[in-house]
Amino acid sequence: MSAPGPAACVYVVEDDPKISAVIADYLRDAGHEVRTFRDGGRALRAMEDEPPDLIILDWMLPGMEGPAVCRQLRRFSTAPVLILTARAEEADKVAGLEAGADDYVCKPFGMRELMARVAALLRRSGGRVGTDPAAAPYVVDPAGRRIAWRGRWLSLSGSEYQILAALMRRPGWVFTRDSLLDQLGAEFRDVSDRSIDSHIKNLRRKIAKVDPQVQCIVSVYGVGYRFEA
Repeated sequence: MSAPGPAACVYVVEDDPKISAVIADYLRDAGHEVRTFRDGGRALRAMEDEPPDLIILDWMLPGMEGPAVCRQLRRFSTAPVLILTARAEEADKVAGLEAGADDYVCKPFGMRELMARVAALLRRSGGRVGTDPAAAPYVVDPAGRRIAWRGRWLSLSGSEYQILAALMRRPGWVFTRDSLLDQLGAEFRDVSDRSIDSHIKNLRRKIAKVDPQVQCIVSVYGVGYRFEA
């Protein structure tokens, strides 16, 4: 199997050793580096020490279920998360996505579909997670809580960082004002969801100082905003 794109570091968090081994074999055949984990706590500690490019995360894990792992991960990382689960109800899918997952695959699944979704997530996330501002058009540094555009670190408030990081984490996804407000921690929370408009205006202005031609934060009339890479 040939690699569908640049090699990536993928964490597979799955307590079933057979499923984990099959997924890891396919990922390695595609040219990716793989680390496997059987519980969420150990995986989270590893993610903080060595951030992955993508996480494949089982819903049912010992000690801490996948959505809980995802929520904790989102405190320090914007790496894309693909959740695996036997739960096919819409409410369960919504719960996983609201926890911060980027995609969702129901068991049993075909490996061709899984690998296609992995490739799509890596394409969408390319250039947006890392620590070297010269390595990509835009970079999110979760550990430093900072974002670079065209090689320059933006001067962002805590609220602005949280909002822009959330938008960049899911390019093309339309966020309502309420959902963006939910991205802010209690210490940054504003009184009105309309304050999101002010933050977006400031973000556009700060990005335009570095890259005047870009229009990456798009208004969706009557709904909210989306990020276009």
